[in-house]
Amino acid sequence: MSVRLTLAVAAGFDFPDTGRIGLFGPTPDFALTILPASRVEIIQGFKPYHDHFSGLGAAASVRPDGRFAASVVCLPRARPAAQAMIWQALSVTDGPVAVDGLKSGGIDSVLKAVRSRVPVSAPISKAHGKLFWFTASPDDFADWKAELTRLDDGFVTAPGCFSADGPDPASVLLAESLPEKIGKRIADLGAGWGYLAARILERSAVQSIDLIEADHTVLKCARLNVTDPRARFHWADACNWRAADSPDTVVMNPPFHTGRSADPSLGRDFIASAARLLPSHGTLWMVANRHLPYETALSAHFRDWSETTGDARFKIIRASGPTRNRR
Repeated sequence: MSVRLTLAVAAGFDFPDTGRIGLFGPTPDFALTILPASRVEIIQGFKPYHDHFSGLGAAASVRPDGRFAASVVCLPRARPAAQAMIWQALSVTDGPVAVDGLKSGGIDSVLKAVRSRVPVSAPISKAHGKLFWFTASPDDFADWKAELTRLDDGFVTAPGCFSADGPDPASVLLAESLPEKIGKRIADLGAGWGYLAARILERSAVQSIDLIEADHTVLKCARLNVTDPRARFHWADACNWRAADSPDTVVMNPPFHTGRSADPSLGRDFIASAARLLPSHGTLWMVANRHLPYETALSAHFRDWSETTGDARFKIIRASGPTRNRR
């Protein structure tokens, strides 16, 4: 991405001499050296990426604070989230907004949509992606403003949320497969917008449930969806979150994509994290797509595990006896 921004600056995209620069949604591969470091504010709500840039000493927040002289939008792959991010940047930027993304991530369709509304620069094409810039009023893109969606069953989701149109079928299957006596203290790793936690809290014997979610916007939805006082919310990376009190049970429907590519290592890291969190008598309940190879990781981190049920698409796994080789 940085190479395209470098070329854009050479082609006429100018950062004003004064004023703050907004950088929306960068990933850790973004090199900050192209930007005037003392004036940059990074807007990043995904906890691992947020922590990466904070660790570099950069100013990072989950939402814009004040106005910017210019902004750069690093396009997320979900089209609704991309539109919402562009509108957000326009709403707080007095000068040009640059939009950068990969061709595989939908930059061409976004470029076409923006160009149909306002004049844009000639796009910079390099390294399997494109970057273009423009100046516009947020009113020109008012229909792209992020709006919460209330589903028919009352749950609230936001643009770009995983399974924003309704409960994920895998989570539904896991919720229906959990025993009535699941334990008193529960941890939901990668809790999403709260469907699984809401179902678990139908059990009166549950004393607490910790919802651990890395996406700040998604966690905001979870707070709206799960109002039971037994719920506790944590904006955190499930792979390194630490519990104040060990849970009796960990439940999870772990993510398995990095961008558009399947990445089973994410699920394996979740399994390792569950083993680290649980006491010796603790239990893990998880759901996974049937083709994902988690069996080796389960054997490495738990003494006993088995597939309890499933269907053609998903498998429900119960694991117990976490081993002591904890990270």
